[in-house]
Amino acid sequence: MNILPPNKPQKTIDTPKNFFIYGATMNGKSYLAGEFPNPLFLDTDGNASANPYPSIQLRNVRGKNGKIAESVIDQLDDIITALQTTKHTYETIIIDVIDDVVSMIETYFCDREDVETIGDIGYGKGHAAVKQIVTSLAIEFKALPLNVIYVSRIAEKTENNVTYEIPSLQTKFVNIINGNCDYMIQAKKVGRNYIRTVKDKRKNYKREELGDDRILSILDTVSGAFDRSQRVNKNVQDKIVKQLEKEQEEAIVGEVVEEETPVPKQPDITESEVPFLADEPEIGKEPFVVVEEKAPVQSSPDRPVSNRKRPVIK
Repeated sequence: MNILPPNKPQKTIDTPKNFFIYGATMNGKSYLAGEFPNPLFLDTDGNASANPYPSIQLRNVRGKNGKIAESVIDQLDDIITALQTTKHTYETIIIDVIDDVVSMIETYFCDREDVETIGDIGYGKGHAAVKQIVTSLAIEFKALPLNVIYVSRIAEKTENNVTYEIPSLQTKFVNIINGNCDYMIQAKKVGRNYIRTVKDKRKNYKREELGDDRILSILDTVSGAFDRSQRVNKNVQDKIVKQLEKEQEEAIVGEVVEEETPVPKQPDITESEVPFLADEPEIGKEPFVVVEEKAPVQSSPDRPVSNRKRPVIK
């Protein structure tokens, strides 16, 4: 029995299924996500009931004692399990918005460790725990036989007096999410027109190789979806590399100069320049009392957690 395939070229099928969409409020990002086939929205903004598509409201649920009894991590774990094990007709899962999901994950760890911010968990272990959860979720969503769409809001970044529009999701989480996506698309409203532009993509996709006509029809509305990346000659490449190295060196030198800049010495003050302070307070006023501030108490050690999605912070 010959198990080897025929030695001849075969038709390539290459359909992108993971997308990162970002844009300002009411700029068409959720509308674009809703165009994908048979979507299920995972909403975070409290508007699940206003969504014309099937949706689930994501949230942290608190118990009577005010502590989080059921976290968004539990909820997402149950949803992923249901999508894997039950019969359904959904073809697209949409996380709208991923920024809020990350914030809810951070809130859960802060609540669990009895701290105000994720940075209050010592030695960076809080940040590491959140990163681990987000990475795990991105991998599990990618493993689903569905289209997966992450929606993010927008922020601005200024470099060399030039302002760019970027996702409002923190860069470290953008790298995780977008690293598991095929396309990054910005949705934007210009005047009365809604535009869609590719900002990043995994590779040069070809229209004739897409295996789903519905995805093809959506990408045909996005500028740059099938544009090919341009290669530059060696001379141009060398100039770009040198410019980047120069900018990096200038940034490093600037940081060093800023750190080494001496603090200007304050002029000496003579006794004659010091205003007289009476020994007794004025009538109707309380005397000054110097109170020594105490250092904040370190948070208690973490509690054991049984859920496989919860990193133990030691």
